[in-house]
Amino acid sequence: MINRDYKGLGPKKPLFSRKKQRRKGILVTTALVAGTVATASYLYPWGSPSASSDNMAPGEESLVLETTTQSLPLNLSLSTTESATIKGSHETELSQQNGQLSLTIAPQQAQNTNASTSALEVPTSAPNEQTATAQEIANTLNTVESAIEQSVEWLQPSEPQIDWRKVTVSNGDSLAKIFKNQGFSSKDLHYIMKSGDQIKKLQKIRPGHELEFAANDDDSFQALRYPYSLSETLVVTKTNDKQFDVSIDKKAVEYKQRFATATISSSFYNAGKEANLPDGVIMELAGVFEYDIDFALEIRKGDNFSVLYQEKYIDGKKVGYGDILSAEFTNQGDHYAAVQYTDSNNRTAYYSPEGKALRKSFLRAPLKFNYVSSNFNPKRFHPIQKRVKPHRGVDYRAPTGTPVRAAGDGRVVKSAYNKYNGHYVFIQHGNNVVTKYLHFSKRAVKSGERVKQGQIVGYVGSTGMSQAPHLHYEFVVGGVHRNPRTVKLPHAAPVPKTELARFKEQTKPLLEKLQTERTTYFARANSESSATSTDATKLQK
Repeated sequence: MINRDYKGLGPKKPLFSRKKQRRKGILVTTALVAGTVATASYLYPWGSPSASSDNMAPGEESLVLETTTQSLPLNLSLSTTESATIKGSHETELSQQNGQLSLTIAPQQAQNTNASTSALEVPTSAPNEQTATAQEIANTLNTVESAIEQSVEWLQPSEPQIDWRKVTVSNGDSLAKIFKNQGFSSKDLHYIMKSGDQIKKLQKIRPGHELEFAANDDDSFQALRYPYSLSETLVVTKTNDKQFDVSIDKKAVEYKQRFATATISSSFYNAGKEANLPDGVIMELAGVFEYDIDFALEIRKGDNFSVLYQEKYIDGKKVGYGDILSAEFTNQGDHYAAVQYTDSNNRTAYYSPEGKALRKSFLRAPLKFNYVSSNFNPKRFHPIQKRVKPHRGVDYRAPTGTPVRAAGDGRVVKSAYNKYNGHYVFIQHGNNVVTKYLHFSKRAVKSGERVKQGQIVGYVGSTGMSQAPHLHYEFVVGGVHRNPRTVKLPHAAPVPKTELARFKEQTKPLLEKLQTERTTYFARANSESSATSTDATKLQK
């Protein structure tokens, strides 16, 4: 028996020295890659792992290595314990524990019970062949590393599948009914409704509105989205059992200025449509000048208007219109101008270019009516009582149910019913002014209630001594009845002197742009008209 630890053997002992050196190089190389080559065997076809030395070239020596379980540690950090087994010519297991990923290679149980081990033969007779084998091993190592990276991706914990579904609210639907139909727990709805003030927007769902729900694999509630406006969406997310996060997702709204002008030939509404104005802008324009112009009775052919207004865009798509910024209206030769201004207290109103409020203390007409069926007349013959009796107000004909607004701020002093007036409301205003509203089908306010200008106080009807649906409206100053259509209405407060400079600075660009757009429009129209006339003259010649 040879004692390999014996230090007496020197370099002059070639027999022992040469044998030890050869075995050392092969053992180091094969020990490092034996497991790696075995792992790669399921990726690439290899020759028989137990090839006989009889198949080798003459003069070559074979080295048979008993393959045991090998472990290749990889410095990969994972948060959970995972493992995977890959079947092939060898059984390979990827495992992770305590943040460390390991690759374990073990030979499969051979079908022949006598073959209990796998053998890897490495030719060692020639240095060139050893170099070639090392190169193959390096290539194989790269392949295995790639396979390991793919396996690590497989080991990552999978994200839960979230399924979004859209629900359209139908007639008779409630949140409780919708949650039940979706298979969600009523307990979740209970705690959702206790998640803050913003969640109250869910109480305003109406038929036609859309809700989006998110559920996980076991069909339990995860999230909800409710787009209650074009730019705002209520988002509810389940964070834990009985805990929900509520937020508002707001989209950026872009405002673009648009200009339109028209001359009235048939009606104000038709002129607005010919100028491509949205219905909402047409009605808002009438509201700006309603204190000075009666749009039901005073509009004439040849009247004209110009308006600078906003259009709203979200994600590059037009979604509606904004406010009127400035406007002009010529009615029967009288010129009116308006510009929007927001004061230092964040109150927005329309003013003349000089800073006078367009809004009057009272509306000229408190409703949208079809026509005046009976004017203010101290000597009118009463159609029911068949006698001359003063008509101290104005009768506005309108369909039953038409809303009637308070003419000004004040307090309701009477809200009752009798056989003459039917359902009626009296409102006391400042400066000893009282307005009266008769023949309602239904009253909307009670005695003692405070009301604001424009607030609905009742609905047109034909109760009491009335022949057809209409509103009888009276305007009383100091106990004396005045004609509501001609009485001079006091203006609201103008821009304070302390804010006049700020008012001029903010409104001047809007008024200048309105004038520039108007001038450009008519200059272009005149140029096109002249070109058309010239072409017609040439054709006649």
